[in-house]
Amino acid sequence: MKIRHSIILFISLFISSCGGGKIVVGSETANMNLSTKNIIKRHDEATPKFSTIAARIQVKYESIRDVQSLTVSLRMERDQKIWIKASLLGITLAKLYITPEVVSYYETISNTYFKGDYSLLSEWLGTEIDFEKAQKILLGQSIFDLNNKYVSDVVANKYMLQPKIQPDNFIHFLLVHPDNFKIASESLSQPIDERTFTINYEAYQNLEGSYFPLDFRILATQKDKKTQIAVNFKKIDYNVSIRFPFTIPKGYEEMQLN
Repeated sequence: MKIRHSIILFISLFISSCGGGKIVVGSETANMNLSTKNIIKRHDEATPKFSTIAARIQVKYESIRDVQSLTVSLRMERDQKIWIKASLLGITLAKLYITPEVVSYYETISNTYFKGDYSLLSEWLGTEIDFEKAQKILLGQSIFDLNNKYVSDVVANKYMLQPKIQPDNFIHFLLVHPDNFKIASESLSQPIDERTFTINYEAYQNLEGSYFPLDFRILATQKDKKTQIAVNFKKIDYNVSIRFPFTIPKGYEEMQLN
């Protein structure tokens, strides 16, 4: 079902590992002399610090056969749990509850549910996904841990980071803004499988010294299939008291996955 795929693909990208807390100050112009080690250090320090988040988000999903716009409510407790409700014209379409161990999801139109590990989301996204990686994507942090195996350069006034040696059939690189050291773009590709996954962060908002994405776009391709997701944050409140109600309704059937 297209609604399920759009919601799950968007949801599987959610939330950040949220360490650090130091306000990172850069410059409008990328520094050619800044070392790779310092770029990575400042990127890590740019991770927002918070305990909870409540947000309202607009999501537009486009594929070859389908276009949908969804309103998404997000509640999150740092590194512990994610609660999401997706709606269309005020009608609840689906709810999702994620912990580091379990992905639980149900949709109301088909009266179906799923409960299991992250293998489902990894298969749909075409790359290995876990709770920590999903969190990092939401807040404009690199999916992978950056280390001394990466090298840097300046491209189009941004810092480009990529592994010194790319693994077989797996190419990873990212561009980092020089002013806030957040991700401008991150790309993963598997040429042999004709599969790509790219995230472009178009703008960030400064909330009490921490930078959160204002909007971003995802492009996922696999051979002749193409999916685009545009995400726009309408409102973000953090360090607020929130609840995570989630119960799979009685009578729902377990999803039969391919």
